[in-house]
Amino acid sequence: MRWLDTALLRPRAILSRCDTHQPRLLTQSGVEPPHSKGADEFSSRETRKNLMTGPSAEAFRSEIEAKSFQSSTFATEAVDALIRASVGVRASDVHLQPTSGGFEIRWRVDGVLHPVTVLPNEVAPKIVARLKVLAELLTYKTEIPQEGRIRNGQADAEMRLSTFPTLFGEKAVLRFFSSSGNLQRLDDLGLPAEIQAGLRRLLNATSGAILFSGPAGSGKTTTIYACLRELVATTEGRRSLVTLEDPIEVPVAGVAQSQVNPGTGFSLDLGLRSLLRQDPEVIAVGEIRDRETAEVAFQASLTGHLVLSTFHAASASAVVGRLSDMGIEPYLLRSGLLAVIGQRLVRRLCECSQKSDDVRQKHGLNVTQFRIPIGCEKCSKTGYFGRLVLAEMLEPEPTELGRAILSRTEISRLETLAIEAGMISLWQRARTAVEAGLTSPAEVTRVLGLAPKAFFDDSPHEA
Repeated sequence: MRWLDTALLRPRAILSRCDTHQPRLLTQSGVEPPHSKGADEFSSRETRKNLMTGPSAEAFRSEIEAKSFQSSTFATEAVDALIRASVGVRASDVHLQPTSGGFEIRWRVDGVLHPVTVLPNEVAPKIVARLKVLAELLTYKTEIPQEGRIRNGQADAEMRLSTFPTLFGEKAVLRFFSSSGNLQRLDDLGLPAEIQAGLRRLLNATSGAILFSGPAGSGKTTTIYACLRELVATTEGRRSLVTLEDPIEVPVAGVAQSQVNPGTGFSLDLGLRSLLRQDPEVIAVGEIRDRETAEVAFQASLTGHLVLSTFHAASASAVVGRLSDMGIEPYLLRSGLLAVIGQRLVRRLCECSQKSDDVRQKHGLNVTQFRIPIGCEKCSKTGYFGRLVLAEMLEPEPTELGRAILSRTEISRLETLAIEAGMISLWQRARTAVEAGLTSPAEVTRVLGLAPKAFFDDSPHEA
């Protein structure tokens, strides 16, 4: 029983004695992961049937297949090829996940994950280790999550690497930053003209809070960085700009950026309180997550500081409702909140799209005309190329809307009052974009969900 005792003490380092010719590594939970399907199934039709198509994906697969998995330089060459190809297809994230059937590689392009290829599982540790080396992480630490940054000068790409232990090995996710991309200033974001003008006006304010809402991946952080660059360019160093982030995603020249470290006690609320003693004029907080951070942020907004931050909520009016539910006093919201900008990113139809009269393709959206995705080589057969932003802007001015905030009115009523005051909602933007042929009803449904009653088409559909 000596080997069993040792296995219980060091389960990840013990090889099963059931088969001396084919050693099997036990996982930390004591479960033995199945063997990989091997290189013989790498090019099988079953593995490939759902893979992303298009010249870039095909070229990447061909390049990887041409390499020897046993070569000492395979991991280095494979990672270089992966980064180049990912930049080429405009991927925002790359997912590398070991499974029972192989090492899956997927690209997130325009907000949607696409399977690219499946490699034999035996190459997974080599590729993940190579990424860790580039990110200056500990390659021998495979049982804990790790994070690091990678700068690839050849591909002109800056990335964040995150690793996480799973049943079949370490999963790695690469996130590409747009530090050298095209989304640098407000003009580059594609915001509606009236929201862009309103945001520029508010950035000149000396106090107050501007919040950006939406789910993960809706472009909130990109918008904040664009606002910071706008302030750097327009103030020419005459305003003190600071940030408190978790983590810092993109360095911005002219801004003093700080990253929280909860492990050492450097939390968002503590960091924000300390920043107020640094004589800042503009403070960007990565995200308001709790009541303590929200209270400090709004107190700062009332004492001569312009505060920019993000908040997870379904709509601009929902931000006000959720902050109220968190216990933030209505007077702080009414007096300190300059505006809430809710935004979403939807995929833009490729030029190969076609008009359609099929009411089933409306997905319940009440529109007079629309187009549907078809797919071509340019869009890798997805039917979409690039994204566009849908945005709404709520300003709690001294109107009935402001009085409703003071009385803790329900979110649905706040939404109605905001629209009556002139706010164009996300659904109104979405319907306009569909009728203009910029996106499809299916894409709007994917991002925003089912259409509300005011935008729902309840006409009878043909069978």
